[in-house]
Amino acid sequence: MALRGAVYVNGIIKPAGEAVVPVYDHGFLYGEGVYETLRTYNRVPFLYDRHMGRLRASAGRILLDVPFSDGELGTWIDSTVTAAGEMKEAYIRILFTRGVGELNYDPKSTPKPTTVIIVKPLEEPPARVFEQGIKICLVDILRNHPHSVNPLIKANNLLNNALAMQEAYRRGGEEGLMCNYRGELSECSQANFFMVRDGVVLTPPSEAGLLEGITRAFLFEVGKDAGIEVREATLFPKDLETADEAFITSTTRELSPVTRIDDRPVGTGKVGSITNRMLDGYRRKAQELTSAATVPR
Repeated sequence: MALRGAVYVNGIIKPAGEAVVPVYDHGFLYGEGVYETLRTYNRVPFLYDRHMGRLRASAGRILLDVPFSDGELGTWIDSTVTAAGEMKEAYIRILFTRGVGELNYDPKSTPKPTTVIIVKPLEEPPARVFEQGIKICLVDILRNHPHSVNPLIKANNLLNNALAMQEAYRRGGEEGLMCNYRGELSECSQANFFMVRDGVVLTPPSEAGLLEGITRAFLFEVGKDAGIEVREATLFPKDLETADEAFITSTTRELSPVTRIDDRPVGTGKVGSITNRMLDGYRRKAQELTSAATVPR
């Protein structure tokens, strides 16, 4: 399979199919690293400063120093986007690892971290996602306990998420919705979860053991502008039966409507009006914020 795009690895940019990271990199060996995924609107990385804030917070939680400024990283992203060639909008993934070292867990053996930037054409969800909605599955895989690998760390080790998603695929779903160790709804394998009940948009709180999504947080601003109440609430699987609407959010999926959870329709089984209003508001604000914006330098 031909890989599209370009990849930056520690100052060197190559076509995606030629980029390599040494096998002794601790990100590869042990999953010791963090990452961020961005997309562009109007060729500008959306909510760049917020993503960089979360990257630094994630790195700090694994005691990994970030030795570059947001401006320096922005310049590297620009160069990689240029090398990736013509595209309408870009998918950007930044990976930051402990670096290359001996086969041990001692940070002293990895004096130089590894920085990787992957850029490829953005593959937006097909139109039927927004017109018909998707099916998600409530899976048996539990979200990591906060005292294990804290979900607040956007870590390169995504085995927990991968297992949840694979279970959903086996059951005909397009996302896997996970509970935490207390049996509360937490988040999906690659997205945050929202449901609408009695006109109010509800989403599990960070205390439910989830990654605080950049898009998730942005939705509170979108809701305020649209006159729709968006708030956190502790939710359980039984609450799914009371949902009038549901949707998931992520950087690349925007707001994807959910019209079935397992084999049960959500509300009427059609994309709801509040979901559409939130999606329209999100896209409008994204265009406004990027139409004259640039990456910090």
